[in-house]
Amino acid sequence: MSHRALVIDDDPLSREFLVEALRTSGYEVEEAATGEDGVKIGIRIEPNLVLTDLRLPGIDGIEVLRQIRDRHPDIPVIVLTAFGTIERAVEAMRAGAEDFLLKPVSPEQIEVVLARLTDRRRLIRENRVLKARLETGPERTNGILGRNRRFLEALKLASRVAETEATVLLRGESGTGKELVADLVHHESKRADGPFIRVNCAALTESLLTSELFGHEKGAFTGAHQRKEGRFELAVGGTLFLDEIGEMPMEVQGRLLRVLESGEFERVGGTRTLHSDARIVAATNRDLEVAIEQGRFREDLFYRLNVVPITLVPLRERLDDIPLLVNHFLRKSARDHGRPACRVSSEALEALRSCEWPGNVRELANTMERSTLVAKGEIVGLKDLGLPSRRPATESAMAVGMTLEEVERRVILGTLDSTGWNRTHAARILGVTARTLSNKLKVWRTRGLVSQESA
Repeated sequence: MSHRALVIDDDPLSREFLVEALRTSGYEVEEAATGEDGVKIGIRIEPNLVLTDLRLPGIDGIEVLRQIRDRHPDIPVIVLTAFGTIERAVEAMRAGAEDFLLKPVSPEQIEVVLARLTDRRRLIRENRVLKARLETGPERTNGILGRNRRFLEALKLASRVAETEATVLLRGESGTGKELVADLVHHESKRADGPFIRVNCAALTESLLTSELFGHEKGAFTGAHQRKEGRFELAVGGTLFLDEIGEMPMEVQGRLLRVLESGEFERVGGTRTLHSDARIVAATNRDLEVAIEQGRFREDLFYRLNVVPITLVPLRERLDDIPLLVNHFLRKSARDHGRPACRVSSEALEALRSCEWPGNVRELANTMERSTLVAKGEIVGLKDLGLPSRRPATESAMAVGMTLEEVERRVILGTLDSTGWNRTHAARILGVTARTLSNKLKVWRTRGLVSQESA
């Protein structure tokens, strides 16, 4: 993102020197010869830096400082004068000046000022990113556990695509670990040193979501007491994770599509076009194809997001991972609550393997935490699990209200898992040809219901 500077000085030679020095340092520079013109330009272009002479025709440099910072309080203003006095320096600093320099200004002084401003911007950015992370919950790690073949295939695909700049769409039921995989994509990418910013698209109203994503100007709406940078600005150089993208309102979808296509956007209530190079990772537990048919999701946005779809299998389809996950969550819960380490009984483990787990890994984690707290000894038994109303996983294939296609998909994938994904053997068991089986897998792959490798 390029930096803009504004130079306000009625001395043509001094103004020319300052403009050239800033341009040499990579700034885009606007200039003005009067205070009034400088204020108008400063409010219009919202520069990253203002250098203003103290004595100007009309309003002086301190009034310029006050008027610009009243509209844009984050803009650093450097006041210059050939008539330096302690009283005027103190007045400028009290008005919010970043620094006070005596003319004539040397190239070395300009370099020192710009270096100091670079450090200041970095600290401000780091603080805002940290605040954004705190607002969206604790940081996650890449410690994703699993041995299931289909689950590992999804992780391998995520690692491969992480090295690129491609947009990723994570699909899967709630609790399957989509945010953890998004974090993996970020931390295994070239943007790992940049911010990882998360936005839950289902948690905010349309107006609040628009403001969160794109920011807003002071006075843009009731309660907008100051300018706020949006998540697209905070995520520059990093990754923006759009969770529950299927819940995004249509109006916001149009704005998002523009950013994906051009990298351009405006803050709410603003006119200046901003740019963002944030990498997008989106996630959904919705069937976006159905949402498109129902007019609730834009088809053009879907194709922009669905560059690399990665599907995470539900826990009921990776039952071989349950012992590993159970032991992990038991150790974590014991550590978090200062309790003795527990292990699960064989009877309890069998019950855990027979559950449907509609909440997937997240639900299993909550179950094991509760079990650690209620268990009287070091063994978590069947009664400690609190699972009296759960149905066996085998019933889930024909649950009331489930579509025939979903029943068929679960039966086929379950059979493939039981045969080690030997398609010929699985087709023989199912009573269909291997070609029929392959065709069904290809259809599900294009809809993101199975991983690329599986199909």
